[in-house]
Amino acid sequence: MGTPVRLFRLSSLLFLLTVFVAGAGASAQKADVSHETAVELEHEDPQWPLIQAHLPDPATASPERLEMTADVLRARRFPEDALDYYAHALKRGANEVEILNKMGVTELEVGNRQVARAFFQRIVHLKKKNPEAWNNLGAVEYLEGRNGSAISDYKKAIKLNKKSAPFHSNLGTAYFQTKEFDRARKEFDTALELDPDLMTHRGGPGGITMRMLSPADHARFCYELARLYAQHGDVANMLHYLTTASEGGFDVLEAMRHDDLLGQYRKDPRVLLLVHNAEAIRTGHQPLTASAVNLPSLPPVEH
Repeated sequence: MGTPVRLFRLSSLLFLLTVFVAGAGASAQKADVSHETAVELEHEDPQWPLIQAHLPDPATASPERLEMTADVLRARRFPEDALDYYAHALKRGANEVEILNKMGVTELEVGNRQVARAFFQRIVHLKKKNPEAWNNLGAVEYLEGRNGSAISDYKKAIKLNKKSAPFHSNLGTAYFQTKEFDRARKEFDTALELDPDLMTHRGGPGGITMRMLSPADHARFCYELARLYAQHGDVANMLHYLTTASEGGFDVLEAMRHDDLLGQYRKDPRVLLLVHNAEAIRTGHQPLTASAVNLPSLPPVEH
């Protein structure tokens, strides 16, 4: 199964639990200003004159060049101008489904979820077997708190493309939000098996691969990661994520009391030490050092 490689990348799994929507903080601003005003605000950036000098003429440039320009503008954090150039590319004959998908993702980045939803719904109307559109529609549902609809959309995306690691990771995140932890673990495992390098991909212009968790859910998710590592015998990373979970306020020892897998580590000195130090950090007390206690080797995990 390639366990070492998969577990190496599992350490980066938390990146999936960060907001891909770069406009999370810009959403309020977006709701209060028009597109024209938002463009003017973007053009106050000192980089804009340098970028503007190299922009193609929308009336004469090829649709491919206009689309590429929009991709660059979006990557350089000029989403409103990117939307204009995607629209120009569409008028010049670019692939409608691909452009609408990119426009939907861009609208979602600036916090305009309703418009993003409309774009993705338009795509699945035009091409019902487009897995990326179903995945991205699921992302909108997820961000709106409609986890049931998000799960349904992600499942449709996976049915159309079973080999997409991001689709499985997105479904796993939605399952995590609905507290279906066994299903979430299965989807994360599948994602990493399909693409061990998944966590190094920061997301392309056509899709959404990341999500947001509350601090409490983040801590619980760290515990779930620790459990996955323990299952595969990676004790070092298990301890690392138990530490992160405990520092986030998750009651590691209480959870381990009812955990058939991690329960064997509940009284281990290393676990007791990390829990003590996490509590000390949260309360402002002095953490202990590893040398302050006798730390025997942990028992092997039974498979």
